[in-house]
This record gives sequence, structure tokens and C-alpha cells, in this order.
Amino acid sequence: MDPQNPNQNPSFPSAPPGIPIPAPILTPKQEPLDEPLQPNLNNLPNLNLNLNLNHNNISQEQTLTHSDDFGRVAELFRTNFSNGLQQIQNDVVDDPNSRAIVPVPDAPRNEENNNNAPAGEVAAAQRLQRRYKELVRVSDLGLPDQRQFREMVRRTRMVYDSIRVLAVVEEEKRVDVRRARSDLRASAVMRNHGLWLNRDKRIVGAIPGICIGDVFIYRMELVVVGLHGQPQAGIDYLPGSMSSNGEPIATSVIVSGGYEDDVDQGDVIIYSGHGGQDKNSRQVFHQKLEGGNLAMERSMHYGIEVRVIRGVRCEGSSSASGKVYVYDGLYRIVECWFDVGKSGFGVYKYKLWRIEGQAKMGSSVLKEALMLRRDPLCFKPMCVLSLDIANGKESVGIRLFNDIDRNHDPMCFEYLPKATFPPFVFHQSGKTTGCACVDGCTEECFCFMKNGNEFPYSQNGLLLKGRPLLFECGPFCHCPPHCRNRVTQKGLKHRLEVFRSRETGWGVRSLDLIQAGAFICEYTGVVLTKEQAQIFTMNGDSLIYPSRFAESWAEWGNLSLIDANYKRPSYPSIPPLDFAMDVSRMRNVACYISHSSTPNVMVQFVLYDHNNLMFPHLMLFAMENIPPLREFSLDYGVAGVADEELTGKLAICM
Repeated sequence: MDPQNPNQNPSFPSAPPGIPIPAPILTPKQEPLDEPLQPNLNNLPNLNLNLNLNHNNISQEQTLTHSDDFGRVAELFRTNFSNGLQQIQNDVVDDPNSRAIVPVPDAPRNEENNNNAPAGEVAAAQRLQRRYKELVRVSDLGLPDQRQFREMVRRTRMVYDSIRVLAVVEEEKRVDVRRARSDLRASAVMRNHGLWLNRDKRIVGAIPGICIGDVFIYRMELVVVGLHGQPQAGIDYLPGSMSSNGEPIATSVIVSGGYEDDVDQGDVIIYSGHGGQDKNSRQVFHQKLEGGNLAMERSMHYGIEVRVIRGVRCEGSSSASGKVYVYDGLYRIVECWFDVGKSGFGVYKYKLWRIEGQAKMGSSVLKEALMLRRDPLCFKPMCVLSLDIANGKESVGIRLFNDIDRNHDPMCFEYLPKATFPPFVFHQSGKTTGCACVDGCTEECFCFMKNGNEFPYSQNGLLLKGRPLLFECGPFCHCPPHCRNRVTQKGLKHRLEVFRSRETGWGVRSLDLIQAGAFICEYTGVVLTKEQAQIFTMNGDSLIYPSRFAESWAEWGNLSLIDANYKRPSYPSIPPLDFAMDVSRMRNVACYISHSSTPNVMVQFVLYDHNNLMFPHLMLFAMENIPPLREFSLDYGVAGVADEELTGKLAICM
């Protein structure tokens, strides 16, 4: 088959009669309306972050741990893939249902050159090498492996978000015009330190650790986790020059609805090919069957599924395009043809069918959440028990939803928007002083110094680094309400929902996209001293113990994977938290958040209305991008504590 001329392939539709086929402009199918990416990430300005970010700073222990994880993953790939491997001969697959792919042997290494090169340069070269040729598929992973890969992806994304948020702060300080996007800078730092995932194998099908419905705010994050390896092109594929039989294979596509010939019906997609477009994404030439177009046709021929990621406009996205990218699962290419596009030029089209038996599409969940934000009663109105269990005490309403049984317990408690402290906490909190800033806090002000001579939040209110205790501006500060150091005290801003769950009893989720590092809400209750708590527990324990919460805040902003010499900033030690919270009669939405050892929400202790270090507020922040309608989870306890002792939520909110 000549890939330059589709008419020579009898199994592929020919061009419509009467349409001449001039030489097209072959360009990758790019995402419309996206801000152009800088092509060479090595040319980005150095990311300081108060670190010495060079290739040799990764410790041997960290490198071995990271390599061992991926070595084990690669072995699982090879084992699972080889079980269904079939040889391809004369362009025919022995078993058409095997979805077989021929692996490419490892490229020979130049041992002589490697032996003569310095160890640091060899390690850096290995980390920066191009993606591998070998195509593999992961299947039949056990639950422990699924959890491990999920945790690996979660931690990688957390490092990415931590670097990106810190890069935003550095950009805010730059006075020159030349600025680099924070998402590109974060991805460049992670690539230079060998932290991009799934670069050792070209994965066909599902990526371990990535779930349907996962949301990515930036395109580069797709590349970092290996879900889609192209920073801008819409079709990711293994080129024919790297394939064992000389044919390209498509692995993933991005559908964003920005091309005139695309048709997206959810489970069925008509996806137009690439090429023949000008710089404004207008079709000006006929397309040609090569590159990504040929890869899509070959994937159809061999029955190889492709991952589909949708670009969807979403409120809460901080990207330049205003879109988020949501993974919607696996599709099979069932048909392809050459047709006249709306612009009058020949376009290759591919019909994709979603494979049955998968979880609900993430893009459908985003649409459902959008409808609920516009009309909270548009979906199962009889199951909406309350439009606002807070009874107006929060700035936004909190919906109560139950489509499982008739339980309506959250309506039986008094809603408490802020924690209630004993009066002596304010009387014994020391001298009440604040900053003298007029138009928001500045560097070197009193509150800035209390936080270790750095701001705890970005200008957009995202937490920069977790710490044992955070000081916000309080009632005795002169700065205005819009000061960047006043975040959690403003209360709830996301539209939350308490819902009935078959797995966790009551749970909490949001109708909004919550970005990593964003404040969610306070964990409230009636604060009891240690002595009061001992008396209270004589009749049964339904208390929340702040000292038992896992120190998940230590993970946020932890850049030890980037620099082996990285040390967390030293903060003044705080007294042990000996108080408890009674949530038996008065509580807020946070009391219904479920327990998990791999949470997506963390507790950060904050002071703002008093200075008593022993009685901070319990503020909840997102540890990752939390899609709409995905359940929140908290780690209520430390290892060695029985589950029934971890949290009052598990005992009283089922």
C-alpha cells in the first residue's frame, strides 16, 4: 500500500470523483483556541523556586525507587501483553479479535559512549530520552496494583500542581514583559528530572492509575502523566518509522468540537483527520493519508482501540482557553472514508464507537453538573430533600440529595458555618495586633513575617505550601477584605452537595470544578477542651479529634522529588492540639466527608480571629483537581488507630 495514494488501497474508500488532489500542507491536527505552546521546553526560563534545580540533584535512593516502580510496571505490561500477542504477516492478523501489536526490540545501546560519559550526563540523557517504540497494553491488574498506580499518578499530579502554583507566584513578581506559562514551566522541570510517567512504553488502551472522568486543566499535564503524548496535536500515534512493520498506530485523540467537520454525539464520534489547514485552522487543501490520518486507519484495520480525551469549556478553569480536558475512556474506530468537507476540500473522516461496559463519560458528568448549577431541580427533583441545608448561613446553598432511601438526617442538625470556640480562647490569645497595610498585604508586613516571610496563597487564593499553621489577616489588620491573605475566612464559595451513597453512607461532592490547592470549607463543630471531652465521652464518643487528622498538608508543596537537597521551610513549633469537636448537635457540610487513606482533601490549620496557637481553625483544601460530582475524601486518622476511632463521621453520619 502506498500511503501517499489512498486509491491504491482497495480496502480504503477512494476520493469522490471530480475532486483533484493537490499536494496538501501536512500539519498536526491542533487544538483550536488554545494558546500556542512554546515548541522547545528547554528554552523556558529557569524555575528558581528557591531551589537548585539541576539534573544531578536527584538522590540515588530516589532514583532507584522511581526506577524500581517503573521496572515492575514495565514487567507487568510485558507479561500481560505477551499473553495475547499474535504475529502479523502479509498485513493480516491471524486472530482479528486479539487486537495484537508487534513489539519493537529495544534499540541497541552505545555502551562504549555511555562508559566514557560522566555518570551525571548518562543519567540525564536517560531521563530526557525520547518515548520508546514498543507498544504494549495493560490488562487484568489486581486491586493492589490498581491502587499503587493510582497513587503514583496522584502524587505525580500533586508535584506538578505544586510546581505550577509556585511558578505562578514567581511570574507575578516578574516586571519584564517576557513571561512563560506556569503549566509549561512545571512540565519542563518534571521532564528534566525524569518525573514524566509512562515514557518507557507506548501504552495502548487504558493508562494504569488514570480513571474515566479525571479532569486535567492543562494540556501539558496530559503529557506529564502519559495520557496523550502530544503537547498540541490532536492525534497521538507511533510513527511508521518507529514501528516494526513500518505502519503507524494511533493511541489517543483529543476531541474539542472546534473543527467544522467533527460530529460529537458522545458514544459516537465522527472525527476529521489532519492536514490541509492554514494557520487559522481553516481547510484550504485536500488531506492526505499519512501521519496521524494513516495511523487512525491502521488502528481501525487492526482493531486497536484509542483513548478519547475531550476538551470542554468549564467554569473554574484557569487555562488560557477556558477549557478542561476530561478522559472519557476507550473507543474503537469502526469506519473511515474520504469525503468533501464543509469547506469544499477533501477530508478523511473516522467513525469512533465507545466500547461498552465502561464507567460514565466524564464529559457527560460535566454537562450534568452544569445543568444542576443552572437548575438544582432538573434531575430527579423528588430526590432533592433540601436546596440549602445551611439555611442561608453560607454564601451559597448546599443541596441535600438522596435517591437511595428515605434517610434525611442532615436536616435534623443545626448548621454551624464556623467553629465555636470557648470564650477563654479569645481572652488568652495574647496581644491583638495586626498589619498596617492599606491596599492588601505586601512583603515585609507583619502578617507576611508571621508566615515565614512568604505569602501562603497565590493572588488567586490557591495554597502555595502546606504548613503546620497558617496565619491569615484578622479583625485587627488594616488591610481590606480583598487582601490576598484573607481566603478561608470568607467562607464557602463552591456549590456543594451532601448526597446519599451506598458505599459511604453520606458523602459530599461539588457541582463546581475545584482546582488543586483551592479552599473548600471549614470543618466545624463545638470546640471542647480536653477535660470537657473526657466528660462528654462517658456517654459515647461522637467527637472529632484534630490531632488525629493525617498530616496531608506536608505533601502539598513538597518538592523533594525535584531536589534531593530540598528541605521544607522551618516553621515555629506549635503546641499539641488537645481539644476535640462535638458534632453531635451542630455541624456543617464537612462532617459528611468520607474517610480514605488516599484522600483528595486535606486539613490545614489556620488562625485569623484570635492568636491562641492551641485552637486553630480546621480548613479544608483540595489536594488535586476534583471534578464536579466526584466524592470528597479525608484521611481522619493516623496508622495504628482503629477505624472506629478515626472519626465521628464514620460513627454518626452513616
